[in-house]
Amino acid sequence: MLSDWLQKHTPRLVTPQCDLCKLDKSHSDTHPRWCNSCLKLFDPVPRCQRCGLKTLITVDQCGQCLSQPPPWHRLYCVGDYSFPTAGYIQQMKYADKFWFARDLSKLLASRIEHPAPLITSVPLHWRRYIHRGFNQSQLLANYTARELGVKDEVLFRRIRPTASQQGLTKSARLHNLKSAFTLRKQDFQGAIPSHVAIIDDVVTTGSTVYQLCQLLLEVGVKRIDIYCICRTPEPSG
Repeated sequence: MLSDWLQKHTPRLVTPQCDLCKLDKSHSDTHPRWCNSCLKLFDPVPRCQRCGLKTLITVDQCGQCLSQPPPWHRLYCVGDYSFPTAGYIQQMKYADKFWFARDLSKLLASRIEHPAPLITSVPLHWRRYIHRGFNQSQLLANYTARELGVKDEVLFRRIRPTASQQGLTKSARLHNLKSAFTLRKQDFQGAIPSHVAIIDDVVTTGSTVYQLCQLLLEVGVKRIDIYCICRTPEPSG
């Protein structure tokens, strides 16, 4: 992308600054965007490995997952939908700062121990795609797959526009997304592997990825992982 080329080839006339604290970066800083101190804000915390919600200690499955297991096996995330990750998601989606997808994907990829051989993304309806100009989940899939050395393919199509999920309860979200997606298996070159990862920018109730998991399970996929930048607690109700 143009931003990558400019960053590589344009001489720096001033000392680079950390994108968060705005202080000058030092030679000891390991990340091109953040200083080492601010990078610690992205450190992982204990979570349920299945649903991705915070726990006191890291567990394979929390009580909720044991009683009502989701259709996926593992959820990987960078952090909660809070500072600083939430701000970067908002800037990427609503301020056209799509280049943040690369940095967020690198953080996400560093969390993933056993990557799926194929990553696919949550689709946008074509009307929303035209309005926004890009699919942030597809950008994350592209960069994350590149970091992990795996393939990324568009497996899903959104066939029905839906209202915004923000502020809806889990049951309302599921109803809102009913029959909104289909599998584009006719467009996929070759067989879909038995292990697939679905990537999205934010997972809240899991309603969106739940619908997509069902489509993959119907065609014989055995293991599904969820990759996301932010995992936020479910709303009440």
